[in-house]
Amino acid sequence: DDIVVLGFNELKNSKLNPNKAVVSINVVSGINWFNADIDVKFGKQKASIKQLHKSIRNKSKFIQLDDGTKGILPEEWIKKFNRYFDAGEIYEELLRLPKSNFSEIKSLFEKEVLSKEVDEEINVYKKAFSENKPIPATEVPAELNATLRDYQKQGLDWLNYLDDYNFGSCLADDMGLGKTLQIIAFILSQNKKHSKNTNLVVVPTSILFNWQAETEKFAPSIKILTHYGPNRTKNTLHFAGNEIVLTTYGMLLSDIHFLKEFHFNYIFLDESQAIKNPNSERYKAARLLQSRNKVVLTGTPIENNTFDIYGQLSFAIPGLLGSKEYFRDIYSIPIDKFENTKRATDLQKKIKPFILRRTKKQVAKELPDKTEMVIYCEMGEEQRQIYDAYKKELREYISAKNEQEIIKNSIHVLTGLTKLRQICDAPALLKDQGQYSDNSAKIEVLVQQIENKSSQHKILVFSQFVSMLDLIKVELQKRNISFEYLTGQTKNRAAKVSQFQDNEQVRVFLISLKAGGTGLNLTEADYVYLVDPWWNPAVENQAIDRCYRIGQKKNVIAVRLICPNTIEEKIMKLQQSKKELANDLITTDSSVFKKFTKSDLMEIL
Repeated sequence: DDIVVLGFNELKNSKLNPNKAVVSINVVSGINWFNADIDVKFGKQKASIKQLHKSIRNKSKFIQLDDGTKGILPEEWIKKFNRYFDAGEIYEELLRLPKSNFSEIKSLFEKEVLSKEVDEEINVYKKAFSENKPIPATEVPAELNATLRDYQKQGLDWLNYLDDYNFGSCLADDMGLGKTLQIIAFILSQNKKHSKNTNLVVVPTSILFNWQAETEKFAPSIKILTHYGPNRTKNTLHFAGNEIVLTTYGMLLSDIHFLKEFHFNYIFLDESQAIKNPNSERYKAARLLQSRNKVVLTGTPIENNTFDIYGQLSFAIPGLLGSKEYFRDIYSIPIDKFENTKRATDLQKKIKPFILRRTKKQVAKELPDKTEMVIYCEMGEEQRQIYDAYKKELREYISAKNEQEIIKNSIHVLTGLTKLRQICDAPALLKDQGQYSDNSAKIEVLVQQIENKSSQHKILVFSQFVSMLDLIKVELQKRNISFEYLTGQTKNRAAKVSQFQDNEQVRVFLISLKAGGTGLNLTEADYVYLVDPWWNPAVENQAIDRCYRIGQKKNVIAVRLICPNTIEEKIMKLQQSKKELANDLITTDSSVFKKFTKSDLMEIL
C-alpha cells in the first residue's frame, strides 16, 4: 500500500475515466434482424460499439473514449459483450442479431431489455419450429409437368414454410431424390407470392445442361436465361422478366462485379459444397450477391468435417452460426477433434429447422426400383479442340463418299467414330496420336461422385474402353479408394465378384461393358455409372441390371455420363429413335453400323 508510482500522471494516454460504466440495452425488431441498441456510458462519455468491439477482441478491459480517457469495463460485462459479439454483427451503431437465431436471443439478454414485439416474435418462431409442429400443406403449382412423390411434396411445403418466415435453408436430400424438381416447383409457386420472381441458380458446369433440360421438361412455362460462355452479355439489364437466371460458379467469379448489383428474389446454389471453404474466392463472391432469400442444395452437406457446413449455412442463413472463428472454437474443433457430443447436439438443434435431409434409405418405399439420370460433363478447352479437329476430318471424309463407298470403307468410318467416342472419355485414349494430357471432364466428374458416395454406397463403373478404366484406376489409387477390376482378360471372375460383394473395404467395381454386361450378380451396389453411351441401350440396361436383380434390397440409381454437343448426345437420341436396335441385342460395332445410312452418319457428326 505504501508503494508510490512516479510519473503516472505524465503518461499522456493513461487517463482513466473516474466514472463507473452504465450500460443500457434495448432490443427491437427489424425486417430480418433483431437490432440491439447497446449504450455504454462513463459519466458523460459514450463508448461507441466499434470501440467496445475492438477492446473485447483485444481481450482488454480498457475502452478508449472520445475525450482521450479510458473507461474500465467490469469483468461480468466483458463476458456478456463477448457473447453478444459472437452472436451478432455490428451494423452502423447497432448490433444486428439474425432472427434465425431466435433460440438464443432469450438466453443472451434479460427479458426486460427485449421489446414486447421481440418477445412475442420469438415465441411465434419457437412454436412454429418446435419438434411436433406439422408443416402446412401448400398447393402444387398447376404448371408443374410432374407428379411429386410424397417426400418431394413435403420438400415443397417445407421450402414454402421457411419462405413465409423469410428464412433461408439447405435442401440436403441424397443424389437422385429430385432436389432440382423440388426447386423448380418452388420457383413456380413463388410466382403467386411475389411479383418480382427472378431467381439466380448457380451450378457446377457439369450440371448446367441438367438444369436446362429439367426446367424445360418439368416447367415449360418458366422463362430461363442461361448466363454462360464467351458470348454472354456483361450486364444484368435483361435479367428481369426471367424466373431463372442460370449460371456457373466460374461465371459467378468472372462477373461478380455486376451480378452483385442485381436484387434477386432467391439465390439457389446447387452442389453448395462448392462454397464450403469460407476463405475461397467462390464463397466471397457468393456472399456479395443480393437477394430476398437464399437456399443451398447439396447431397453431401458434410463431406469431411463439421466445418464444411459453416460456409454453406453462413451463406444461406447469415449470422446463424456466428463468425467463423467462433464456429471453429465452439463447434467444429470440439466435435471433430474431441468428439464432444453435447456440442454436436447443440449444433444439431440450432440448424435443425433450416436443413431438410432425406437419405435414399429413408424414402426407399417411395422410390422406383431404378432411377436413371444423366450428368453432362462439359469438356475443357483442350479436349474440345481435339474433338472438333477429329470430327471435322471424319465429316469431310464421309460427305465426299457415296453410300457404296461408305459401306466398302466401313472399317475406316467405324474407327473414326470410335476415336470420337474415346476423345469424349479422355484424349489420352488415342494411343497412336502423340501424347495428350490426361485432362478429362468425365474423370473429374466421376471421381468427385465416387468420393462423395463411396463411404455410404457401393458403386459400379462401366466403360467400353479398358484403357478408360485404367485411367480411373489411377485416380482411385491416388485417393486410397479400394476397388475391384474386371475386364475380358480377367481369369478369376468369381473371386473378384465375391471380394466386391462381401468385403466392406471394397467400395467400387470397375467393369468393362463387354466383360461384365451379363452373368454377374452384384446386389451390394446401388449406384451404377455408365461412363460412355453405347449404340444399343439394351446392352447398357443389362449392365445396370447387374445390381438391379433378385436379392437387391436397395433402390438403384443409374447415372450416364455424357459430353454435351458431341457424338454422345447424338447416340442418346439415336437410342430413342432406333428402337429396333434395342430388340436385336446387337453386340458388335459392325452390325450396328450396317443399319446406318449416309444421312444417319452425317446427322451423328
